[in-house]
Amino acid sequence: MQALESLFSQFVAASSPADAAHDLAHVRRVVKTAKRLCDLESACAEVVVPAAWLHDCVTLAKDDPSRSQSSRMAADKAIAFLKRIDYPLQYHDAIHHAIHAHSFSARVIPETLEAKIVQDADRLDALGAIGVARCLQVGTTLGRPLYHAEDPFCQHREADDSRYTLDHFKQKLFTLADTMQTAAAREEARRRTRVMQDFLDQLAQEI
Repeated sequence: MQALESLFSQFVAASSPADAAHDLAHVRRVVKTAKRLCDLESACAEVVVPAAWLHDCVTLAKDDPSRSQSSRMAADKAIAFLKRIDYPLQYHDAIHHAIHAHSFSARVIPETLEAKIVQDADRLDALGAIGVARCLQVGTTLGRPLYHAEDPFCQHREADDSRYTLDHFKQKLFTLADTMQTAAAREEARRRTRVMQDFLDQLAQEI
């Protein structure tokens, strides 16, 4: 598998990420988390590992009108690549599904344990300290102000993360813990969510 992972890494490195938050470092963190969850859940590594490596081989910007199709496009591209390197055919459908289902915007329900693990691993990387950093990276790329001047934390208005970066915490990030599919991911997601809340509490004091 190590030789294959080197091929996966090279393939992903040659892809163009939509933003700095979806770079090769993000993929490597997702792979690391997915492997841990795979071991804990006794899942099929032959599906989980390539799906985790290739889940973002196509990424579209957050404000791209085709964003919801990004994971399907990644799944199609990943399978074409796996065919070229003669990866065992019996895993292709499961890998395709795991990649397609990982995306929040695609709204595809993961139907296999392996797909649930890849989705959990990707969503965990949106939480905690790294989640804060990635959220700020995306907001900066899109040129959005950090917060609403009069109501930074959406106390008297609806969150709108298409306008303000911090609104993404309330609109999406703080909902992710409840979407985790595996017990280990739920526990880790709750811990990371507390880290993010601590960040916002400190930010509120400074503002």
